[in-house]
Amino acid sequence: MENEGINEELNFDSRIPLEELKNAIDNIKSELQKVIIGQDSFVELLIVALLADGHVLIEGVPGIAKTVTAKLFAKVLKTDFSRIQFTPDLMPSDVLGTSVLNMKTSEFEFQEGPIFSNIVLIDEINRAPAKTQAALFETMEERQATIDGKTYKFDNPFMVLATQNPIEQEGTYALPEAQLDRFIFKIKVDYPSLEEEIKIIASHHNRKGEKPQSLINAILDTTSLEDYKSKTQAVVVEEKIIKYIAEIVSKTRNHPHLYLGGSPRASIAILNTSKAFAAISGRDFVTPEDIKKALKPVLNHRIILTPEREMEGMTTENVIEMIVQSVEVPR
Repeated sequence: MENEGINEELNFDSRIPLEELKNAIDNIKSELQKVIIGQDSFVELLIVALLADGHVLIEGVPGIAKTVTAKLFAKVLKTDFSRIQFTPDLMPSDVLGTSVLNMKTSEFEFQEGPIFSNIVLIDEINRAPAKTQAALFETMEERQATIDGKTYKFDNPFMVLATQNPIEQEGTYALPEAQLDRFIFKIKVDYPSLEEEIKIIASHHNRKGEKPQSLINAILDTTSLEDYKSKTQAVVVEEKIIKYIAEIVSKTRNHPHLYLGGSPRASIAILNTSKAFAAISGRDFVTPEDIKKALKPVLNHRIILTPEREMEGMTTENVIEMIVQSVEVPR
């Protein structure tokens, strides 16, 4: 009887019309599932980050479809897409663009770099030197670039998807904490299960060499996306839910297993992404379950374990789980 009451409460008519948004997101998931097998959580987190207007760091070993998923994700959106392969000799101008002398007019003209796009895939972000990584700071936070004293605004949407390999450290540069904090999520992509691997191999065989991109259709245009973003921002968050977020993040700052806790930016990221989780479920209010879904991808790159706990093999996810268990869930 108790469960029936909960279901009745959750199924009331939405005050914000979210059915169209939910259907569009379901269509995007279905479209990507034509090619992407076993990465449902990864795809959902990309969609949530898009609705929350955030950038995503994708971590995983080579060969598990990080780049392919990012490219196909851009394909389902009717937006511009560019890909930048980061290398140790990459200069900031290779990313942002540079001023070139026009011989006819004898004036310098700015030529945009590949960062001037809607969905930007940065492969192996930790391969470029700090100077080039720093060039991304302004673009990710302010959604603009300043070159030769002139500011160039980016078009909406603007989303950076950056991949990194956690295993190979030779010739890589660790991302500074300040830059990590600019990513709303760090998504850890694992190997597929045996059943998923069988499906992946069979799917590749059945395509007979056909490129995955040719199987994916564009679903969402820029106008609809901006409308869905504004609806997501309007999702209701009760005061007790805000307090729940604050208590969890506050506990990361004085936890004995953590050297560094989450910042207020982490709290805001949890708020925004939990609203997106609610919206794609067709709900116009946030529940504690939405918060729990957001915690690990939002916090796992923003908190740092103490050296002792790291040596013992503990993970940031373990500590997040402990904190969730210790904070009372609002009723």
